[in-house]
Amino acid sequence: MPVSTDILRTYRAPRRVVRGLLDTGPREDRAIMWLMVGCLIVFVSRLPALQRREVLGDGDFTRDAAYAFFGLMMVAPLLFYLMAFLGRAGAYVFGGRPGGYGSRVALFWSWLAAAPLALFYGLLVGLNGAAAPATQMVGGLWLLVLLAFWISGLVEASKGKDDLDN
Repeated sequence: MPVSTDILRTYRAPRRVVRGLLDTGPREDRAIMWLMVGCLIVFVSRLPALQRREVLGDGDFTRDAAYAFFGLMMVAPLLFYLMAFLGRAGAYVFGGRPGGYGSRVALFWSWLAAAPLALFYGLLVGLNGAAAPATQMVGGLWLLVLLAFWISGLVEASKGKDDLDN
């Protein structure tokens, strides 16, 4: 199924979507693609806020955009691998047994599926500023959705067949 359709389905049944993704077999190339596309979308969501800072005289758009790009496309993926490991360890504490690939899919897919909310949040930061109540509410919603998708994915990855601890 197309990724956009799976993203929409994730908002209704996140565990079912993750189960379908895991059932296609371990494909690390696909998982890293989900992570990188999610990071690219979040980078794009940062651009209105960076432009706002430029207009208000608080920053340099080109420099700040380059830093944001480097951070989201080079550094963040490494941190996501660490977060996937920590999520797997956390699942073990609560009795779940997701494999390595399953824990990565749960996190990377959650990041991509929650990215549309990141776009909305970035637009609000650019228009209203980060301190506006509506902006903070959407940012909190983005975080909650991301966590809910990640936890649901970890639960589903724990129920599936062992993926050889990759």
